[in-house]
Amino acid sequence: MELLLLTFLGTPLWMWLVFITLVIALLAFDLGILHKDNHEIGVAESLRMSAMYIILGLAFSGFIFWQMGTEPMAQYLTAFVVEKTLAMDNIFVIALIFGFFAIPREYQHRVLFWGILGVIVLRGIMIGLGATLVEHYAWILYLFAVFLIFTGIKMLFVNEASHDLSGNKLVRFMRKRFRVTDELHGNAFIVKKTHPRTGKVVRFATPLLLALVMIEIADLVFAVDSVPAVFTITTDPFIVYTSNIFAILGLRALYFALAAILHRFAYLKYALSLLLVFIGSKIFIADAMGWEKFPPTWSLGITFAILGAGVAFSLWKTNGKKPEPIGSHSPGE
Repeated sequence: MELLLLTFLGTPLWMWLVFITLVIALLAFDLGILHKDNHEIGVAESLRMSAMYIILGLAFSGFIFWQMGTEPMAQYLTAFVVEKTLAMDNIFVIALIFGFFAIPREYQHRVLFWGILGVIVLRGIMIGLGATLVEHYAWILYLFAVFLIFTGIKMLFVNEASHDLSGNKLVRFMRKRFRVTDELHGNAFIVKKTHPRTGKVVRFATPLLLALVMIEIADLVFAVDSVPAVFTITTDPFIVYTSNIFAILGLRALYFALAAILHRFAYLKYALSLLLVFIGSKIFIADAMGWEKFPPTWSLGITFAILGAGVAFSLWKTNGKKPEPIGSHSPGE
């Protein structure tokens, strides 16, 4: 019992174990019961899964309130909403990757499931490193803040990158350095085949594995924005990590519903840019006002206001607009 009361990154070990146990149970339930067979996930099933993850993510804020108080709960909710929203672009990139590699919908959940295991580990490493840096070099929060402000302003004025992955350096590197099949082999990431030149049976990666690697890299890139954003909301590693993981768990489920209607959120990036500028500015506003920190409840309210306005404007501007096809390449191209 004394071991469970020890602190890890400033939080009792038993709280970390509760969270990790809950995540493992959710993943086991997801893969072992809900999706033990490969099938195409429809919008209705996706929305039910998303609602389940969102409810659990919000319910976890009650656990934080019970153990840590009102202010940490508000910080968790703000971080949860921010992470969820910043990941909208991630959904578009996932759809782009699946389209490029021609991954059927019945196999997409398998890729996303294993992808989230990598995300859990990678985000843990990044957040642990970030927490260590902030603890020893408090001024790094100001660098995070400036970076977020710069990123938000850049989003307003810089055009989106090309949607064509055929010239992507990572894709070309993997195809050049590794044996990759041109076709899918069911839900397998790696298969054994006879090498056309040597005649020996060797292992080949499939486009499914390449899609998984690309999604992991994409999440790592997005984490460069989202992790500093959450650290400017709170420096508590437990709140940073749990809000990140709960938001991402639900995002993978929400993908199957949102992938078909992403065009309706075409103008949300402007709200996201303003949100990043606001989050980055909070530390400077608090210093100017002589506050110890920007009030968490104000932060939560302003976050909801910015995102609510962005969603409403985007839905209004895209009313009646038809979606454009995302990714049209075949795996062999």
